[in-house]
Amino acid sequence: MSQTSAKIAVLIPCYNEEAAIGQVIRDFRAALPGADIYTYDNNSSDHTALRAKEAGAIVRSEMRQGKGNVVRRMFADIEADIYVLVDGDDTYDAAAAPQLVETLVNDGYDIVSGRRVAVAQGAYRAGHVLGNRMLTGLTALMFRVKLSDLLTGYRVMSRRFVKSFPFTAEGFGIETELTVHAVRLMMPIVEINTRYKERPAGSVSKLHT
Repeated sequence: MSQTSAKIAVLIPCYNEEAAIGQVIRDFRAALPGADIYTYDNNSSDHTALRAKEAGAIVRSEMRQGKGNVVRRMFADIEADIYVLVDGDDTYDAAAAPQLVETLVNDGYDIVSGRRVAVAQGAYRAGHVLGNRMLTGLTALMFRVKLSDLLTGYRVMSRRFVKSFPFTAEGFGIETELTVHAVRLMMPIVEINTRYKERPAGSVSKLHT
């Protein structure tokens, strides 16, 4: 399978991201012009779904609250060769997507994670940095893997991985489960540095430190 012949799906789980989602979709359309872009709205109280539709995404909904529930639904519903999972808050670098996809295809990985490298002082909250380091270090020790950013929301995944994934996390625990599942099945994974920026004005984090 080559990058040019592969069917690529961009998956964007969303909750109250009307300020950011349009730009995310436009950026990934520019970076991966042949990809199908899906936005799954998770009971947003704003105009997230409308803004996503206006930007040209395939818009669906998941009523069970929690990012884990949304990702589970996406994995079950969507058929593709390569899956690009990214948050809808416009903090991740869409321009890095071709490199992540190329690495997955050419080097035979099942997950290529975008390791977040902050390019603005306000990109990370201090409590999140500490929590990520602690959880990443513990997981790396327990499962004997080299990781530096367990909780990144930017990953490119193979069909083999996505369709093998039986997960139970309902909220942001899904980030941990994605990595642990790959490690348990001895699927090859790698991290690549990617730019991580501040949320745009009007976009609010849903994470609780």
